[in-house]
Amino acid sequence: MKVLVINCGSSSIKYQLFEMKDESVLANGLVERIGTDSAILTHRVTGRDEWVETAEILDHSEGLNKVLSLLTDPQKGVIQSVEEVAAVGHRVVHGGESFSESVIIDDEVIREIRRNVDLAPLHNPPNLLGIEAARQHLPHASHVAVFDTAFHQTMPDYAFMYPLPRVLYQKYKIRRYGFHGTSHKYVTLRAAEVLGRPLEELKLISCHIGNGASLAAVQYGKSVDTTMGMTPLEGLMMGTRCGSIDPAIVPFVMAKEELTLAEVNSMMNKHSGLLGVSGLSGDMREITEAMFEGNDHARLALDMYTYRLRKAIGAYAAAMDGVDAIIFTAGVGENASLVRERVCKGLTFLGVELDREKNAERSKQERIISTENSRVAVLVIPTDEELMIARETRNLVEQ
Repeated sequence: MKVLVINCGSSSIKYQLFEMKDESVLANGLVERIGTDSAILTHRVTGRDEWVETAEILDHSEGLNKVLSLLTDPQKGVIQSVEEVAAVGHRVVHGGESFSESVIIDDEVIREIRRNVDLAPLHNPPNLLGIEAARQHLPHASHVAVFDTAFHQTMPDYAFMYPLPRVLYQKYKIRRYGFHGTSHKYVTLRAAEVLGRPLEELKLISCHIGNGASLAAVQYGKSVDTTMGMTPLEGLMMGTRCGSIDPAIVPFVMAKEELTLAEVNSMMNKHSGLLGVSGLSGDMREITEAMFEGNDHARLALDMYTYRLRKAIGAYAAAMDGVDAIIFTAGVGENASLVRERVCKGLTFLGVELDREKNAERSKQERIISTENSRVAVLVIPTDEELMIARETRNLVEQ
């Protein structure tokens, strides 16, 4: 079975075509700047040179049509006909309370995704554009929605509710939803396999730390808490997002600086975090380099980042009454050995003992980086959200 995975942004389409017999990637790519006459399409086929094309692509339907043309092109493609695509897996950011698992898309599912647009106004509309375009161009295929929020729907009410007047939940569904669920699910499944233990027996803390960052407390295979909340702004300090702060800061700064709602929202999402504190960058590599060159603002940004991450891990160990393994994944988690070292250095009370040589290895492979004597295993698991979406799609279609 061949499964096409699509992740649509407001002006982009990210795609991967899988052969599910062996879960190999046949082709992948990205369409950027949709809506312009200078859109860029980058197309990769395993074992061949990358193909880059600039063209006028005015909407997502036209963009997907371009992708399908490349996939079936005699020289650049990997399939003879779009009929070979049996199913399409769509990343959908917010499923609200409507979806606790992936679903086959029909008209009612589309209506429910639309009802949740208020919860993810920047993400769900382009996700819907991708679904509509794919159903138009691939009417023979099964279409599956895989939600970032679904994995966290197992949280108990005392973890997902906010201490606000209950009427706000009843009227507007204001509660913790969490994100990065597909990634957290993938790496916890892989961690159990690497450790050779049943997932149903493990207490795991999954650290998805990239430009956006979140932790998940996964107890016996189920998410019981996560740091992101109603939106991806809550929780950890991130590349450009502030994470959790005193909520009274918002009206205070708005009054002092005469900011609009849009301006203060932009400040917290795009100009805070590592970028805001350092004044340099939201990229951990640039922050680390600047710190070693003696930049004290970069030093402070890194100290704050690792301190808050370590605090959150400690809180989740308490929430689950223990932890068997801590998993680092995503851009920072997989590549920033200094971040992992600084975080684990403050977790010795849990019995964490890092193997410094293993931690320092530059490897793209999943691995255990704790010592044999460590009471808590520490792992690096490269995430693969696209493969997880493809698996969920296949499993639903084959039922």
